[in-house]
Amino acid sequence: MLCLGELSVAMPYKGAFHVYVKKYIGPSTGFVVAILYWLTWTIALGSQFTAAGLIMQKWFPQVSVWIWSLTCMILIFLSNFFSVKAFAESEFWFAAIKVFAIVAFIVLGGLAIAGFLPVKGYHAAPGLANFYRNGWFPNGFSGVFTTMLTVNFAFSGTELIGVTAGEAENPQKAIPSAIKTTLWRLLIFFIGSIAVMSALIPYKVAGRYAKSICLRLRFNSCAFCG
Repeated sequence: MLCLGELSVAMPYKGAFHVYVKKYIGPSTGFVVAILYWLTWTIALGSQFTAAGLIMQKWFPQVSVWIWSLTCMILIFLSNFFSVKAFAESEFWFAAIKVFAIVAFIVLGGLAIAGFLPVKGYHAAPGLANFYRNGWFPNGFSGVFTTMLTVNFAFSGTELIGVTAGEAENPQKAIPSAIKTTLWRLLIFFIGSIAVMSALIPYKVAGRYAKSICLRLRFNSCAFCG
């Protein structure tokens, strides 16, 4: 990301970053990078639409998953169809909602870990016992490699800084600032939420709540958490 940021500041292009590959390696390699990047986000969008349908079905079980997925597809299409401003506004507000939800999740989870909120299945504050109770890597180190597939997929998107460089009013100032803040956001939102979930839920039962783990912390004091 740092290397891409350097290129974006030096040569801010409008469009994807495959132009750097085309310029310094060759047109054919640039074409391959562009196609693979397009394919990556095409697959990612499909998985996100499916995930949205599964999550919404938890709240409305009588509605099929494909209906929610199709609804999300239509909303995304409409936000991109009319104007860039409409897409930017919707992106801003949806991102704000997501950030608020993650921060609330981390705060409530931290209170539960410390014992300020009751958690089903625990008679006392869980603390950090789930991190060491069963020893390090109870199922072996191979699970780390399997998990890294999902981790690498979830961390995709940081390269979008290079895509937006050409649209920035002052890329020499905006791009370095965005890269620096991205690191802190990843640490807080990704690692923070994972740490909270790992502290609250034993690894042996985590799979039962894989689809709805972000929808319910199983707090006795939070009726909306189910």
